[in-house]
Amino acid sequence: MATRPVPVLIVDDQAFFRSAARAVLAVMPGFTAVGEAWSGEEAVARVEELSPELVLMDIHLPGISGIEATRRIRAAHPDTAVMLLSTYKAEDLPADARECGAIAYLHKEDFEPEVLERIWTDHQPVG
Repeated sequence: MATRPVPVLIVDDQAFFRSAARAVLAVMPGFTAVGEAWSGEEAVARVEELSPELVLMDIHLPGISGIEATRRIRAAHPDTAVMLLSTYKAEDLPADARECGAIAYLHKEDFEPEVLERIWTDHQPVG
């Protein structure tokens, strides 16, 4: 029996990256884009509306940051996983990025199907 695809919300203030992320998800049979947001506040509202299992969250957003949006999402929806994405090198991440509840950080240049699949699989409970 086939399992349903993981619903994913894409959050980035750049339409180009949202489009690229949607294209990556389109070639991944286990994932489906269910919506997009361009700001931190919109991300929080869209999670309420769409109930995604995974949020791909840019760090720098208009309004509240992706880090603060992640905190709010995880507090209200602890079963929703958030993956932070940015152009920061991992060692240059803001300190609070490591403590906001995200399951992983991924450099945007490394965002590809195999990497997303591995991070998601590693996040899933065993059994």
